[in-house]
Amino acid sequence: MRSKLRRLSLASCLALTCCLQSLCDGANVAMPNADAETSGSSEPSTWNLPPQEVLDVLHAPHLPMVWTAPTGKHLLLADPVVYPPLAELASTMHELAGIRVDPVVGGIHGQHGGTSPRLVQVDAGGESKALGLPEAAEVLRVAWTADGQRFALTVRHPDHLGVWVGSVDGALKKIEGVAINTLMDTGVRWMPDQKRLLLRRVPERGQAPEPPAIPMGPAILEGEGAIARSTYESRNLLKTAHDDALFDYFGTCELVVVDPSNGQMTQLGEPAVYVDSDISPDGKYLLVQRLIGPWSHAVPWWRFATEVEIWDAEGELVASIASHPLADEVPTHGVRTGPRGISWRPTAPHTLFWVEALDGGSPVAEVSHRDRLMRLDAPFDAKPVEVFRAEHRIIGWQRGWSADGGTVMLTQRERIRRWRYTWILDVDAGTSRPWFDLNERDSYASPGSPVQRQLPNGRMVLHQLGDEVYFSGRGATDKGDRPFLDLRSMNSGEVRRLFRGAPDRYESFISFAGDDEHFVMRSESATDVPNYYLAKLGGEVDAIEGEATRALSREPITHFKDPTPQLRKIEKRIVRYERNDGVPLSFQLHLPPDYQPGTRLPTVLYAYPLEYSDPSTAGQVRGSAHRFSRIYGPSHLFFLLQGYAVLDGTAMPMIGDPETTYDTFVPQLVADAEAAVAKAVEIGVADPERIGVIGHSHGGLMVANLLAHTDLFSAGIARSGSYNKTNQPFGFQSERRSLFEARDVYIQLSPTFFADKVNEPVLIIHGASDSNPGTLTDQSRVFFEAVRGSGGTARLVLLPHEDHGYRGRESVEHVLWEQLEWFERYVKGANRN
Repeated sequence: MRSKLRRLSLASCLALTCCLQSLCDGANVAMPNADAETSGSSEPSTWNLPPQEVLDVLHAPHLPMVWTAPTGKHLLLADPVVYPPLAELASTMHELAGIRVDPVVGGIHGQHGGTSPRLVQVDAGGESKALGLPEAAEVLRVAWTADGQRFALTVRHPDHLGVWVGSVDGALKKIEGVAINTLMDTGVRWMPDQKRLLLRRVPERGQAPEPPAIPMGPAILEGEGAIARSTYESRNLLKTAHDDALFDYFGTCELVVVDPSNGQMTQLGEPAVYVDSDISPDGKYLLVQRLIGPWSHAVPWWRFATEVEIWDAEGELVASIASHPLADEVPTHGVRTGPRGISWRPTAPHTLFWVEALDGGSPVAEVSHRDRLMRLDAPFDAKPVEVFRAEHRIIGWQRGWSADGGTVMLTQRERIRRWRYTWILDVDAGTSRPWFDLNERDSYASPGSPVQRQLPNGRMVLHQLGDEVYFSGRGATDKGDRPFLDLRSMNSGEVRRLFRGAPDRYESFISFAGDDEHFVMRSESATDVPNYYLAKLGGEVDAIEGEATRALSREPITHFKDPTPQLRKIEKRIVRYERNDGVPLSFQLHLPPDYQPGTRLPTVLYAYPLEYSDPSTAGQVRGSAHRFSRIYGPSHLFFLLQGYAVLDGTAMPMIGDPETTYDTFVPQLVADAEAAVAKAVEIGVADPERIGVIGHSHGGLMVANLLAHTDLFSAGIARSGSYNKTNQPFGFQSERRSLFEARDVYIQLSPTFFADKVNEPVLIIHGASDSNPGTLTDQSRVFFEAVRGSGGTARLVLLPHEDHGYRGRESVEHVLWEQLEWFERYVKGANRN
C-alpha cells in the first residue's frame, strides 16, 4: 500500500538537530492557561471542554477500589479519587532523586486513594458497614492481619500520612501523633505476632531547609572511563546542594514498633534514610537497608550506595550483610553486582537468601552461569553458602516458597530468546530440577501466576494441595481472554483445570474464601457491570467448549450499578487478519452506539508497538470483547460517542531477537498498519479516506513514524512521545546497543529526521513536566518545529504541571477537546466540500 520509506545520513541528521533546537528556543506553542499567550497560529490559549455527552461519561462515578482479606471473607471498599484539580498539581513539589515529593503531606506528589471506606462481609449478601474516617481522608493502602480480622490503613490527610487500625466488626481508631514516610517503602507492616505494627515514622525535624538566595555553587557532573549505562535525564534527579538537603529532610525516617491496643511505641535504631525494613519470621531480627551519602546527581535513589544490616529486636546491630557502592555504571539491561533481593525465608525462623550476579551484571558477558542463589543463617557471622547456580538471570524466587520443607519455585530469564525457565529447588536437600519453561510472550501457553496464602506470622507462601500448586491467569485464547484457576503438580507437571470463565463473560479468580472449595470471583460482560461473587466448586465436571472444569455455583457479594448505561450500545468484537508476510494479527473493533451495519465510518486506530521473538506469539489475540466498557481519562474510546469506529489494541508487533529488533522497526510498523487498515476497510467499517491514528509514549513514536513513512492516515495524534532516539544514547525499550554501536538504527526510527515527509496534520500533546527519561517534553517541541518548519500542519499542546500521563481535571477535559476537534477537522471532515 502507500509507503514513503527512505534513509537519512548521519551528517544531515546532526545538522538538522542543531537547527531545530535553536528554533525551539523561541517557539510559541499552545499551552492552555500558561504564560504563553498565543500559538503559532495566534489562537488564544485557554481551557476548553469536550461535548456534554463526553463529560457525562468522563465524570460518571467510578467503581470502588477493592481490598480482599487474606481469608477471602471480607472486602474493604473505597471510592477512588480521580482527576484532581490542576491547582493541586501546580502546588509546590520537590524533584528528589527520582521522586516527586509533596512537601505538605510528605508523600508522593499527586498521589490519591479512596474515600468513604466500608466493609463488606462476603457471605452476608453484600451489606456494607461504613468505617468512620474523616471526610477529607483517603485510604492509600490496606494491610490485613493473616487471620483477616484486623487491618491497618495508610491514610492521606490534608497535612500528613497517618495510620488507622480497624477490625471487621467496624471498629476504627487512629494512631495519634504519628506521621509515616512512604516515599521509598511501605510505611506500615504487621509484626509476626500480628498484634503490633512496624512503622516508618517521620521524626521531629523542624522546618524544611530554605533555598539559598543564590545557588550554593554550579551544577557539576563528572565521568572518567565509565561504561555504557542506562540514561537518566535531569528530570527528578538531585541537582543542587539544596536538593541534597531536601532529600535528607524528606527521606529520613525512624523505625518504630507500636502496639495499637495501648499506643505504646518503641523506637529501633537512629533516624536514617531507610529504604527497606523487614522483621524475621520469628520476630527476633530486623533486616534493614539504608542509603549512604554523598547523594549522586546522576542517578535516582535506587542506584545510591546502601548498607544492608541485621539488627536484633531492640535495634542493636548484629551483622553487616552488604555494602553496595554507588551503582552509576550498571550496564544497559544489566544488574548491580553484589547481593540483591535480600529477604527472609518465610518458613524458617531467621534465614536469609539473596541472588548475586556471576557475570559482572552484564547481560552480554559470555559466562556459563549468570546468577547464583545464596544463603546465610543466624547468627550471620559465617560465610554465605551457595545454594544454586543459574544459567540465566534469576528474576523471581522470593514469593515462590512452599509452606512445607525447603522447596522454592525459582524463575530464570534468557534475555536473547525472551524465554523463562521455572525450577523447583529444595534448599535443605540441595536438589534442583526444571519444572516448566515457555516463551515469555506466549500468552496462550502462560501458566498464570501462583496463588499465595499467608502463614499465621503474615509471611506469604504458595497455596498448595499436596504437591500441586494453585495457579490463576487471564487465559488468553484465539477467541479472547478467559481467566482460569489450575492445579499444577510439582512432581508430574500435570495440570488440572478447576475453573474457567464462561465463554460469553469475563470472569476471574480473586482469592480463596475460607477453604479451597469457595473463592471470590469477579464477573462482568459487555453489558453487565463488574461485581463480586462467592463461588463454590462442585464435585462434578462440566465440559465447556471441549474443556473439562469443575461445576460452579455462585452467590452475589456486591451489587454495583452501571454508572454509564449509554455505553452499553457500543458493539465490540475481535477481528483477526494477517500481515503481508503471514504474521497473524488482530484488533478489537468498537462500533459506536446505534451503528447501522454496512455504513462506512471515520475510524480511529490506537496501538502500542510491542516486541516479540517469533511470529506465532506476535499474532496471539489479547484482551476480551466481553469486558465491561468504561472510558477513563483522555481515552481514544471517547471517539465512539462522536460516531467513529475504533480499532483498539491494534497489534503492532516488532519481531526479532532483542539485539536486532529495532533494525527493522519502521518497515514492520508500516506492514502492521497496512494490514490493519486493509482489514478495517475490507469488513466494510472504515472509510479508507477518513482514518486517524493515535498513540501515547512509544505509541506516539509509532504515530509520527506512520505519518512520515505512509499515506494511510488522514491525520494523527501523538501524545507524550519520543521522536529522536539519539537523545537516549545508551538504549531504549529492549534495545541494548548504544547510539555509537547502531547509529543508523537510532536515526532511521527517529521521525524528527523525517519530519519533512509528514504531510498529514499531526496534533502533538505532551505534559510540560514529563519525568519519563525517554520522553522529556523537549522531544515534542523539536518534532513540532521540524514538521512546522518543513511546511507541514502541526499543533503542539503542552499541558502545564502534567507528567507522562495526564491527571488534572482541566487537562483531561482539554485533551479530549483537542483530540475530538483535530479529528473532526482532519479526519471526519476530510472529504467535505
